[in-house]
Amino acid sequence: MSTKENLHDAAKLSILDNLTTAILITDTEQNVQYMNSAAEDFFGVSTKQAAQFNLDTILINTTRRFSDLIAQTQESENGYTYREIEMLFNGKNHHADCSIKLLSEKNARDQVLIEITTVDRILRITKEENLISQHITAREIARGLAHEINNPLGGIRGAAQLLEKEASDHSLTDFTQIIISESDRLQNLMKRMLGPNTRLDKQETNIHEILQRVVKLLKAEFSESLHFTLDYDPSIPELTADAEQLIQALLNIVRNAVQATDANGKIILRTRPVCSYTIGNTFNKLVVKVDIIDSGPGIPDDIIERIFYPMVTGRSEGTGLGLSIAQSIISQHKGLIECESKPGQTQFTILLPMEIH
Repeated sequence: MSTKENLHDAAKLSILDNLTTAILITDTEQNVQYMNSAAEDFFGVSTKQAAQFNLDTILINTTRRFSDLIAQTQESENGYTYREIEMLFNGKNHHADCSIKLLSEKNARDQVLIEITTVDRILRITKEENLISQHITAREIARGLAHEINNPLGGIRGAAQLLEKEASDHSLTDFTQIIISESDRLQNLMKRMLGPNTRLDKQETNIHEILQRVVKLLKAEFSESLHFTLDYDPSIPELTADAEQLIQALLNIVRNAVQATDANGKIILRTRPVCSYTIGNTFNKLVVKVDIIDSGPGIPDDIIERIFYPMVTGRSEGTGLGLSIAQSIISQHKGLIECESKPGQTQFTILLPMEIH
């Protein structure tokens, strides 16, 4: 081979190694012959280990083997593109677009070209944008409903007070007092639905001090023997936030976790810093991630998509306002709450942007 051809091949390999798309080439037996740098990063395998890399260990949507997709391409001799497939390997889930086709170059008809583009970040951002949109819609509906109910309640309460003054029969006082007390109860409920209406008093505060305050309050409310596993990252810097509001938001979420485990289960509070994270359309250099994990029975599938809506609850004695209020407070801080649940484990994740000075 001439020097010119060598340089040409080296240039092509350099281009492939600088792509963000993972590129693999296999032989007819599905043995990996080549991986570019993006493929090494994606699969966690070096080029030297590529020959021993078994594509059959990769699951697609937890039911099919990745090797089945390659075999399908080899049998049909047609290229295939699979969109947003779930790939499971090394115990981790990834979502990716995958194109598989036979190489058509001379003496290379038994080789298969595989291109994989990760879409995890795109799907996450889309999911978060939808979640933020749902939160805003739910909050506006709740506020509108609360205002519509709150106004006539004031009239009902006032009318009951006038009746009480004018009534000659004092036995009727019991009935007017019921009307007044129930009106007051409903007005308090409406105020909670409206959420915090004060401006945030942002000051530098430590997220771990906030969590410790929450733990202390819940131990006083339930039991001193209540056990928390605290997994804090001490490297997290000061957070610019309204500490009292964050205490209320975290208290609502952690209280739900305690109640879900009947105050005797396992609850984990974990903090981690996350760099270069996008919340909705806003890029943040640094966010603090707070996970609240409980070992309860999990959230029913029929309500998990609506748990941040007012009046939605899985407990018969609950008002369904705690998570809605928490979500409103976190949104005021330009943050986000996410939830994942399965039997035996429910995880709420709070993401709060940190202002870098």
